[in-house]
Amino acid sequence: MDMFATATNIGERGRTALARRFEIDTRALATFRIFLGFLLLSDLVLRSRDLAVFYTDSGVLPRSVLETRFPGLSHLSIHTISGAAWFQAVLFIVAAIFALLLLVGYRTRVSTAISFVLLVSLHARNPVLLNAGDSLLRRLLLWGIFLPLGERCSVDSLYDEGHDERVVSLASAGLLVQVVVIYTANALFKLRGELWTRGVAVEYVFSLHNLTTFVGDALARYPTILHVFDKFWFTMIVTSALLILLTGWSRAAFASLFIGMHFGMFLTMHLGLFPLISITALLPFLPSVVWDSVDRFVEPVVGARDEARRMSWCERAFPHPRTPKVLNDVRQGIERITPLILTFLLVFVLVWNAATLGYVRTPEQVEDTVNPAEHRWSMFAPEPRGTDGWYVVPGRLESGREVDAFHRGAVRWDRPSDEGLGFPSHRWLVYLLDLQRRDYGTLRPAFAKYVCQRWNETHDDDLTNVSVYYVRQPTRLDGPEPTERVEITNRSCSTRNRDTT
Repeated sequence: MDMFATATNIGERGRTALARRFEIDTRALATFRIFLGFLLLSDLVLRSRDLAVFYTDSGVLPRSVLETRFPGLSHLSIHTISGAAWFQAVLFIVAAIFALLLLVGYRTRVSTAISFVLLVSLHARNPVLLNAGDSLLRRLLLWGIFLPLGERCSVDSLYDEGHDERVVSLASAGLLVQVVVIYTANALFKLRGELWTRGVAVEYVFSLHNLTTFVGDALARYPTILHVFDKFWFTMIVTSALLILLTGWSRAAFASLFIGMHFGMFLTMHLGLFPLISITALLPFLPSVVWDSVDRFVEPVVGARDEARRMSWCERAFPHPRTPKVLNDVRQGIERITPLILTFLLVFVLVWNAATLGYVRTPEQVEDTVNPAEHRWSMFAPEPRGTDGWYVVPGRLESGREVDAFHRGAVRWDRPSDEGLGFPSHRWLVYLLDLQRRDYGTLRPAFAKYVCQRWNETHDDDLTNVSVYYVRQPTRLDGPEPTERVEITNRSCSTRNRDTT
């Protein structure tokens, strides 16, 4: 009897310890939801600046080229139904509406699911633009579908009586494990190189002028500080499992270190929304002790507001989310199989990342469709890129004059003086760096064609031909850095070619 009681006690303590490590405070989930909505809206605004360039048939990746280079992904995208700019604009507006609904927490689960579908579709329309932040954002939304993101600080919560303080489930475990797996996989990739273990990798990263901001350029003058950050960050990701193993204030402190490092990346490097997405992914790790402290500070201010007036406004702006019976039946059916779905997703996360590291062999049928080696968490791993560079696109005009047709100015082969080395945005940086890759050779003619069309539509002196060069500058920390001109492609811009290719 005593042995049975002891075993029961040990089992109970084990379940409690496990629950403490995989539970998420619902206030953390509310903040997580708000950040997700903000990120989706920000991403749409940033992408909309180049909507015609990157998502229409008149841009750098027409649907015909997409289907040839990425046949599998092209069939996953709603955005490929039409190549017209107006159609893409409509989808952007629809995505923005559901992102806003997610932000305020109205019909939260449905808004999360639709936002996820539209984001996958958008990414599949032009996969050349994607970085690790995009992959992470998709995964955060996917796990968010199965979590009570609207439990607190949302329109939905105003119509519900009572709320849970914390949630512990397969979904909460999956979200936390997903984030830790990313850091762990990245650490294992970094261990396969030498620069990170030598403590000089960050110095190489900050030598890439097409990535660094003016703050990063200033920091690059202090290599000793960079070496300290190198060791510190490398140690953090190697021990990232502590994000789950620790609890209470110790977990809060460790997660805050990660948040601080990602905010530092945001200030010093052109990485798009990646640092902010990473910060969002870390919010669920902040335990209840943090949110209790926040409440003690915020409650005196929020409590003084007119609750009845706020409720009345929400009722007018957002009708009570009543669900038809047939949809309730469907939801109940889905809820019955949700544990199986979540178990599959959790196992898939572990197996897939093991495959990207080479620890698990995937079937040939899988590799023929999606190669795990091309979808791994290898940010600056196993070593940072050792070559900086910029694009020069000389074109000959009908008048005989030569211009840089992409940057719309004089041809200059020296390193550009602007902060981004002539890359108009982070998405352009990702696209143009991928354009150099040998397996992306089929994309180059479309880029040259776009340059020709853009110039000739806005200038009277037409381009007759254009060449695309990437000027490579290998990193030398202790000496001069020579440059090399690499021709990417060239093209005639004659009227006949413009109409037939």
